[in-house]
Amino acid sequence: MKTIDELLAEGVTGKRVFVRADLNVPLSGTTITDDGRIRAVQPTVEKLAAAGARVVVASHLGRPKGAPDPAFSLAPAATRLGELLGTDVAFATDTVGESARATVAALTDGKVAVIENLRFNAGETSKDDAERGAFADQLAELADVYVGDGFGAVHRKHASVFDLPARLPHAAGDLIATEVGVLKKLTDDVQRPYAVVLGGAKVSDKLGVIDHLLERADRILIGGGMAYTFLKAQGHEVGSSLLQEDQIPVVLEYLKRAEEKGVEFVLPVDVVVAPAFPDLKTKAPAHPATVAADAMPAGQMGLDNGPETNKLYASKLADAATVFWNGPMGVFEHPDFAEGTRAVAQALVDSSGFSVVGGGDSAAAVRILGFDENAFGHISTGGGASLEYLEGKTLPGLAALED
Repeated sequence: MKTIDELLAEGVTGKRVFVRADLNVPLSGTTITDDGRIRAVQPTVEKLAAAGARVVVASHLGRPKGAPDPAFSLAPAATRLGELLGTDVAFATDTVGESARATVAALTDGKVAVIENLRFNAGETSKDDAERGAFADQLAELADVYVGDGFGAVHRKHASVFDLPARLPHAAGDLIATEVGVLKKLTDDVQRPYAVVLGGAKVSDKLGVIDHLLERADRILIGGGMAYTFLKAQGHEVGSSLLQEDQIPVVLEYLKRAEEKGVEFVLPVDVVVAPAFPDLKTKAPAHPATVAADAMPAGQMGLDNGPETNKLYASKLADAATVFWNGPMGVFEHPDFAEGTRAVAQALVDSSGFSVVGGGDSAAAVRILGFDENAFGHISTGGGASLEYLEGKTLPGLAALED
């Protein structure tokens, strides 16, 4: 896989360099609520611009239905990128149409443009190779060189991620190189004890990675909505908590395998419950109560780890040499249910081991809860991509960058 430094050594002055970034940032209207992914690609864009490249940045945002939708415009991301770079960033109002062609043609050496949301074109995400390839052909007309730096999208077989690199000389940006280097530390060169914290809503989303980690991790700590399927599998009442009953047989198998392999499986010992899911807009008091994990009232919903669980999890992470965390422990967006997620983040900060926050909601929680990003070993920009890498899957966007 060619690095961006190798690409720069060959010379990029005057060349149009297409950077497939991940600018899929959360928006409230047109306001960006977390610019972490934009800041993550900033160094690669700066390097290319400083070397005299004409930089064309492209990304998806959200899930538009293959047609323009103002709610998913990349215009706010383009504005924010310009603020971070300290220079004007041109914006094309389409992907491969008249505006994109004119905007790219107007670029001069060292200047940057962003084209509109790639998913406004149905060819980007098409499962039909010909349709996807046709869109990649159009994108290729905008550039001389391709740089892949959108780690959050490398697990997708999309036109700009998989097909376009085959049509242009290509290299990996600094962000992808960093992400892959970190993930190798979690797979090929693990320092032990190796602890993994998994949360989030659905256990089904994490089955593949749990299966893979049972062969590699020393401890697996479970929280979030997925914990209630594990508690139910152990025969406990879980009230109206999120539950995937169809996954109970698989969960029981994993618990058995963990015991056979000597992998410590840690589940909540107490949980914070409420009568209903909280209002995340008004943040109105949700009337929480703390109960033992094996004594949940039938009419209550589990929404966070309890204080004893927080202490337990902190103790299980304290001596870990390597920690990977993906998924919040509760509904951290509401103050009544943020302490479990806060406690895990604080445990990683306090640990002397190498800590990786695995993207997605976990990365957002770290920022929303006010933690210093530099206190963690690494905060990934791609939750789904990180999980699929840890499952041992081939990621199309990485395979496409191999020479």
